[in-house]
Amino acid sequence: MKNKMISESVDEVTIISSGVVIEGKVSSNGNIRVDGKIQGNIKAKGSITIGETGEITGEVQAELIVIGGTVNASVQAKEKLTLESKSILKGDIITRILVIEAGARFEGNSKMTESVFNQDSSTLQS
Repeated sequence: MKNKMISESVDEVTIISSGVVIEGKVSSNGNIRVDGKIQGNIKAKGSITIGETGEITGEVQAELIVIGGTVNASVQAKEKLTLESKSILKGDIITRILVIEAGARFEGNSKMTESVFNQDSSTLQS
C-alpha cells in the first residue's frame, strides 16, 4: 500500500488499533490515533495521538501531536507537541509549544518557533 487517504473531515478520528501494521504514507484531513505500527510518514490536518503501544518510523506532521509510544523520525507540530511520561522520541522536533513530561525520553534537536511551516512539506523547514 503506497498512499492511504483516511478521512475527509477534521472532526473525524481514525484509529489504527494495536496489532495493525501499515507500510507507506498515511494522511488525513481529520485526527488520527495510532496504537499499532506505521512504517512511513504520517500527516494530519488535525491532531495525531500515538498511544503507549503505538510505534512510528517516519516523519510525523500535524496541528497537535501527543506521543505516548515510540517515534523514530522528525516531528512537526504546528501548535503543540506533548511527550508523555512513557514516550520515546528519536528525531528532531519543530513546534510552537513543547511539553515534556517526567520520564519521557527524547534524543534529537528541538526548534521552537512562532512561524507557520508548510504542512504539505515532507521535510523539516528551517
